[in-house]
Amino acid sequence: MSAASKLKILAALPVAASLALAVHLRVSGGESAAETHSYSLFLGGILGASLAAAAAHRAWRALGSWMREMCPILAAALLLLAIWEAVTSGFRWLPMPYFPSPAGVLQSLLDDRVLLLDSAWHSLALLLGGYALGVVTGLVTGVCIGWFALARYWGMPILKVVGPIPATAWIPLAMVVSPSAVFSAVGLIALAVWFPVTMLTVSGISNTRASFLDVARTLGAGRAYLIFRVAIPAAMPSVFIGLFMGLSASFLTLVVAETVGVKSGLGWYLSWAQGWAEYGKVYAALIIMAAFFSTIMTLLFKLRDRVLVWQKGTIKW
Repeated sequence: MSAASKLKILAALPVAASLALAVHLRVSGGESAAETHSYSLFLGGILGASLAAAAAHRAWRALGSWMREMCPILAAALLLLAIWEAVTSGFRWLPMPYFPSPAGVLQSLLDDRVLLLDSAWHSLALLLGGYALGVVTGLVTGVCIGWFALARYWGMPILKVVGPIPATAWIPLAMVVSPSAVFSAVGLIALAVWFPVTMLTVSGISNTRASFLDVARTLGAGRAYLIFRVAIPAAMPSVFIGLFMGLSASFLTLVVAETVGVKSGLGWYLSWAQGWAEYGKVYAALIIMAAFFSTIMTLLFKLRDRVLVWQKGTIKW
């Protein structure tokens, strides 16, 4: 890459931040003083940080590499914010209060930061509890059904009947059976995770190469060794696909379960804010959800890359 191209990439973020700040100062007359001040500080901070990073990128090679990769997409995000503010606060093409300006959303984030953090913490506890329970149950049932013929005979019909039913469809029954809304939510999340993890684990175990098993048997391997040291490692690519599918299903089930019975969490906060027509808070909750779920998904990607490091260069994810 030429020096001129690198300079253009590094300049994209400060230029986009300057444009977003200019648009905000031009159209913010109808916004409250608190919203204008907070959003101006936000954009000004991004502008200052981008200029400082551009000046220091030569001395810090890792920073320069990160900026060359991230500046275009961050600049595009800032331009989208500028367009959003021009459409809402400037031209007022979208009806209020359903479409607040980005300054209003930022102010909602700041005003309700304590409640949002508390809601995120409760959602994390529910999600991790239900996801862990669903993964453990799915791995056990998947290995059993995939390896043992008797378990496959009895287990596959159950999977075919119960598995395709969305976990959210069990909410009325879960609220009656379980004495606690929290236990109901954990159980529903576990059910949503259990089916894809089980099915992909069954597929991976069943499709273990016969040559691997034959070689292990020739060397004197017993059943436990064949399961835990041959079949399960060979099935790990399929298992991780099931883990990702289960994680996506758990996000949906978490939000729906919280809006129905649980009196805390991001789903509850979203429903509460919508009930009071506080749409700035609704968008704030959606931003927190996006960051929350994206972080968890990224961590699972890193775990997959670490566990399946032996596949590097063989399979493109």
